[in-house]
Amino acid sequence: MIDVRRGADRYRGGDAEAGIATRHAFSFGAFYDPDNLRFGAILACNEESLAPGAGFDEHPHSHTEIVTWVTEGELTHRDSGGHATVLRPGDVQRLSSASGVRHVERNDGELPLRFVQMWLSPVEPGGAPGYEVVRGLADGTPYEVPTAGAVLHVRRPGAGERTALPDAPRVYVHVVAGEVELAGDAGSPVPLAPGDSARITGGQGLEIRALTPGELLVWELPA
Repeated sequence: MIDVRRGADRYRGGDAEAGIATRHAFSFGAFYDPDNLRFGAILACNEESLAPGAGFDEHPHSHTEIVTWVTEGELTHRDSGGHATVLRPGDVQRLSSASGVRHVERNDGELPLRFVQMWLSPVEPGGAPGYEVVRGLADGTPYEVPTAGAVLHVRRPGAGERTALPDAPRVYVHVVAGEVELAGDAGSPVPLAPGDSARITGGQGLEIRALTPGELLVWELPA
């Protein structure tokens, strides 16, 4: 089954006066839809835009794997575990909040900041918080999140190129950039644009064909 969600239908959150614009793919904060709480391990997929000087003040998290992908600008991260990092496009960051952690996220640069932040449910709650950054994650290099039983694949197909999707119990595709088509489920190709996503259950032999150069975040998820 393929469930396509359009970027234009995302819930718009954030704080315009504070320079924060957020687009939520799932129920989040004041926005509650009982039919859109999660997809497998994925609890949130937020597109965040921060103006220069804007940010999220220190706040807590627990029992959540928080994976961040920067697409434009620089993200300053600080947390109660003593980590202080500046993330740039192509960097992937994972904060395992586990039994509890506090962090700050800011745009301390002079240019606009855009990033995608995804929250996943851990297989087992609790434990000690953890932190990891991979600089310049290469196209096609899988990034494993074993605490959630999930694997992130970054794909950057050129125009006309085809990218096979994992044959996994669940696959979540988020289009960061470019115009693409999802094909291979014995039906007509489905066009996808930036901000669109596809939630795939039990898919086999599916692929993405890029109509223009693109960037995709593909999650391989357990049943």
